Amino acid sequence: MTAIMLAIFAVLLALSMPVGYALIIASGGAILWHGGTPTVLAVVKLFQPTQSFPLLAIPFFILAGSLMMSGTLGKRLVQLAAALVGRFHGGMGQVTVVGSTIFGGVSGSAVAEASALGSMLIPWQKREGYPAGFAAAVTASSATIAGLIPPSIPLILYSTVANVSIAALFTAGILPGLMLAAGMMVACYLSGRIRNFPRLTDRSHFPPFGKLLVSALPALAMPLFIVLLLRAGIATPTEVSVIAVFYALVVSAVVYRDLTFKSIYAALVGTVVTTGIVMLVITASSLVGHVLITERVPTMVAQWAQQTLGTMILIILMMNVIMLVVGMFLDLPAAILLLGPTFVAIGQAIGLDPIQLGIMICINLSIGLFTPPIGTTLFIGAAIARVPIGVVAKELWPFYLVAAAVLGLISYVPAFTMY
Repeated sequence: MTAIMLAIFAVLLALSMPVGYALIIASGGAILWHGGTPTVLAVVKLFQPTQSFPLLAIPFFILAGSLMMSGTLGKRLVQLAAALVGRFHGGMGQVTVVGSTIFGGVSGSAVAEASALGSMLIPWQKREGYPAGFAAAVTASSATIAGLIPPSIPLILYSTVANVSIAALFTAGILPGLMLAAGMMVACYLSGRIRNFPRLTDRSHFPPFGKLLVSALPALAMPLFIVLLLRAGIATPTEVSVIAVFYALVVSAVVYRDLTFKSIYAALVGTVVTTGIVMLVITASSLVGHVLITERVPTMVAQWAQQTLGTMILIILMMNVIMLVVGMFLDLPAAILLLGPTFVAIGQAIGLDPIQLGIMICINLSIGLFTPPIGTTLFIGAAIARVPIGVVAKELWPFYLVAAAVLGLISYVPAFTMY
């Protein structure tokens, strides 16, 4: 049954069918072909994930991010980042990385971040004299930091697969996210120094730094606010997501005073569309998971890895390679939901902590977002910069090195996630 499902899925992907529909058709077709599962049970399995209370956090966090990013906040955060690092070599690239780190604490979505920041910073970098390919590359790669900084949507999805604490995952993702940001800033600095990129020395048209910092504090405080509420046990993740929406409304209406009915409507529409896409993949992955569990695929793969590879180092290396390859072809939510059950079983077999495994999975699959042939943030960056994908890909190699280095540390040094 699993072989039939994978074959159908591969054919449908080759025909450019959306992943969610391809998963449903492939798993449903395999179930009908095999005939061991009643149709009613398959339908129940398909809709069962929609009844999950923790998953309600996803649309609310998306809405909170949309409300915060729809007004003047984005411009102020970019100005703050420019005041901090714009004067250094590769300064505009570093501004993008700092902006991505801050925006990651607001949106929780790499795709939303690449679209919002890219539309502001890629044209700005081009005007300052930066190559369009480099501007798109730094935007595409740094946007993936949102997958680690709270409120990370990928970490919420993984928590439902592995049945682990969202608060623990949010806390564990902060240091790796900051490591990724620091490494990418170094890559921008070295590229700017070697290639003599312009530096942002004239800041006379910016407000004073102190004023910028104060105006950005409500946005900077949001991820800290979320983690504190969760770690202190004051509210559940779903309750925190609702509080985050209220917080975003108050900040936009009272502090920044740019909340309008038009912006609320746009944020609601964007949230519905994004949530619909994510939930389609979640429901489809539930049916796929039923097929895999019925045939004991996760258990058999875990046993094979232990017997064949033997050592924990080689098993972790195998997991990383598989995730990197899968991430090149599948969107992050679908890949997490598909690989999660199998890799959690392998992790339990070799004594790998599920929190550490969750961060590994998010970093691996985030790399796929800016890797050809189907990198979502890569396509967004190239489209905004109006350059071919190949031009952007040539500029990405320093960021691949940084991501690989951080991934290696997270995979083999548990202290970076279990602090």
